[in-house]
Amino acid sequence: MSEARSAQYPVAAQFVERWSPRSLTGEAIDDQTLFSLFEAARWAPSAYNVQPWRFSYAKHGSGSWDAYLEFLNDFNRSWAKNASALVVVLSKTTSLSAEQEVENPSHSFDTGAAWASLALQAHLSGWVTHGMTGIHKEKIREVLELPENYTVEAVIAIGKRGDKSALPEGLQAKESPNERRPLEETVFEGLGFKA
Repeated sequence: MSEARSAQYPVAAQFVERWSPRSLTGEAIDDQTLFSLFEAARWAPSAYNVQPWRFSYAKHGSGSWDAYLEFLNDFNRSWAKNASALVVVLSKTTSLSAEQEVENPSHSFDTGAAWASLALQAHLSGWVTHGMTGIHKEKIREVLELPENYTVEAVIAIGKRGDKSALPEGLQAKESPNERRPLEETVFEGLGFKA
């Protein structure tokens, strides 16, 4: 288990040890490694097995890298420029039913499960991930020429963990695993929900 974090109940170490660093080395990621992360995401649960998630990526130094960096707000670009890959997470908002496209109410929920699977596989493989919603969704939609029935959920930075001294000074103090709310604040039995 992580020295900085502690679980209230027994869980596999990967759940406590995984966190989202910002300091990354820029080390190259090969296709075999990157696609093993996508493979983990592929097996995530989804309603009616629709699998609404889609991933679009650029590797550091590729021809599309600069365009993907422009998808990020200035704050995220300041550190994510050292990622090995940037992955745009998309979800298809519709699914085919009786030969017609109908709304899929669980598209974001299911895509979140796929992202979690990707993040856990990365952790098990010695890589780190950091999900970001500080992004320019309309720019992503325009550049990737997304159909109307796709939504931009987030962008993931993937890389090898770097030394925190490589970060802008204001971020160095934040570069450590954070805690979580106690279960008593997030889990409620029966009719006892508290906001």
